[in-house]
Amino acid sequence: MANPNAGRRLLPLLSTPHKGGRSALTCQFRCGNACAHDVANTTDNAYFGDVVKQALSRRGVLRAGALGAIVVGTGVAGAVPALADEPEADAARHGGSGDSDIRFTAVQPNKDDKLTIPDGYQSSVVVRWGDPVLPGAPEFDFDNQSADAQNKQFGYNCDYVTVFPMGRDRALMWVNHEYTDESLMFRGYTGGAAATEEQIKIGLAAHGGSVVEIERAGRTGEWKLVTKGRRRYNRRITAQTKMRFTGPAAGSDLLKTAADPRGTTPVGMLNNCSGGTTPWGTVLTTEENFNQYFVNADKVPEAQKPYITRYSITTGTPSSSRRFDRVEERFDLAKHPNEANRFGWIVEIDPFDPDSTPIKRTALGRFAHEAATTTLARDGRLVVYMGDDGRFEYIYKFVSKDRYIPGFDRHNRGLLDEGTLYVAKFTGDSPAAELDGTGKLPSDGQFDGSGEWLPLVSGDKSFVDGMTAQEVLVYTRSAADKVKGGATKMDRPEDMERNPVTGGVYVALTNNTNRTAAQVDEANPRPSNKHGHVLEIVERRNDAGEKTFAWSLPLVCGDPNDASTYFAGFDKTKVSPISCPDNVTFDKDGNLWISTDGNALGTNDGLFVMPVRGKERGYVRQFLTVPVGAETCGPLVTDDQRSVFVAVQHPGETDGASPEAPSSRWPDGEGSQPRPSVAVVWHARGKKVGA
Repeated sequence: MANPNAGRRLLPLLSTPHKGGRSALTCQFRCGNACAHDVANTTDNAYFGDVVKQALSRRGVLRAGALGAIVVGTGVAGAVPALADEPEADAARHGGSGDSDIRFTAVQPNKDDKLTIPDGYQSSVVVRWGDPVLPGAPEFDFDNQSADAQNKQFGYNCDYVTVFPMGRDRALMWVNHEYTDESLMFRGYTGGAAATEEQIKIGLAAHGGSVVEIERAGRTGEWKLVTKGRRRYNRRITAQTKMRFTGPAAGSDLLKTAADPRGTTPVGMLNNCSGGTTPWGTVLTTEENFNQYFVNADKVPEAQKPYITRYSITTGTPSSSRRFDRVEERFDLAKHPNEANRFGWIVEIDPFDPDSTPIKRTALGRFAHEAATTTLARDGRLVVYMGDDGRFEYIYKFVSKDRYIPGFDRHNRGLLDEGTLYVAKFTGDSPAAELDGTGKLPSDGQFDGSGEWLPLVSGDKSFVDGMTAQEVLVYTRSAADKVKGGATKMDRPEDMERNPVTGGVYVALTNNTNRTAAQVDEANPRPSNKHGHVLEIVERRNDAGEKTFAWSLPLVCGDPNDASTYFAGFDKTKVSPISCPDNVTFDKDGNLWISTDGNALGTNDGLFVMPVRGKERGYVRQFLTVPVGAETCGPLVTDDQRSVFVAVQHPGETDGASPEAPSSRWPDGEGSQPRPSVAVVWHARGKKVGA
């Protein structure tokens, strides 16, 4: 067979070594090949296995509290009455009334170029890259793309998905467009330095997010894009959309540029990965790997270089692969050194007001954001859980100063601007000698312990020595490194979600192949952790506003035949293999749904479901697999549990793939190019998904 790459110069960056289950293409275009660079967190914070066990035990935390729940899914977070106190609460959490009602034949691991779903289910594509979103948008034409068209079309790649119902059969869907892969978007692409200006502008327009109207197909669980009528809410947010800063860091000297001397009006958002919703019906979308979009980081002022490096903006590399600076000077840090500080935030967007200005909420801190999951404390204060997706990075939460008042929209929209930002510290309850790096459970039968939320900043008050409040919010990673008490370095904290039945907060820790045997601790129990794990947090009195919590690991991922894996004590001969948990969500029954990214077991990524209580706690079953080269994103189970939305990100993104020799033809089949898309899966007989 002829070499499909003959005569085509591969990007120099694709020869860079990379780790994990992802292709070099994905590693470069999604995160700037982060795994090939030095770990950004070089602090000497103690791994919590080295910390003296605190008096507050996990059992003591649970005894002091009770389990509650929130309303989540497609709509608004809110408080509901808690369950009974311990020990009844613990029984409800890990016991329950018996088996779950999850009943489907698990999909087998595969390498097929299709969306594979269980028997008895159906699927369809809701929206694809390039589908018209705004009036006047042309139909997608791969070989005749333009920036003007892309500004009106569904963007490239798709990660976080959420849905806002508008009655029973119509809804608004928000989708993040995390990043672009120009080598699959354009024929003959050899790098940003050689790209046409139009290609660069298309890349800028393909980032951001989309609001689209969808409608139910009859009385089924299928949903379709609304293609006729006014579609008044449809909207594109891009890397060029005008925004504004609010909160304590707005107007900081660290955010000022020549184009924005007041430091209040940033432009665009980049690398939006996960997200969340607010009780007042807005989207919180999170900027993650923004570090890769800038050039000339080595030419920033000397005083700024340690902070640039802490955010993995490589000072020794004078250019990025996309070269956005060729069309917008702000991406050149030699000329505009503060521009990088204007990315890495959580952005609030009102899907019901297409003319509203997106808001970057500085009180929530700046890092490689994953998750923006909201809930309410018992006293009504708003709480936001957040992960920082990097090796040895931290887990955060924000607690508002004031309480949420149902229906008082003007008041509620200020809650994200005043409050306290915390970082998590974890302590194990097992002797260090029992953590031998093999993944063997300690003598108490599980990886678990206690923890506390360490305050970083509250309004204008900094809790970090030597840093002002504005510095803490702009340089949050550095603040978490320095805070007294010692935040815990984790294995790539990604999505965080709160269980609507038990109230436990679940964290996806995707992987960390850089962790050594000497760095193993009870919350990160394996060295060279290529498969990741899931962590559960139960806060004191099950109150999201509390400062202490218990934690445990219900799932340590990998091949069930591997002795280092753990499935909450469930029979491992019956479970599906799972690797690299990324996004998580819950159905209304409290079952955990887990999507994967970078399956290190050698097969396609997928979506899995796991009961977290009852006799089937830990029974992981694979619900679907995505096509070749794709990552499973989203996911979202609708409140009526009749539909599962899943974002199929970067199909065909494999080494050596190109438009001339694509490795995937999904979703349109033979003769087409791969197109990132959002799909929906439903039971053919109208049953609850999974049942």
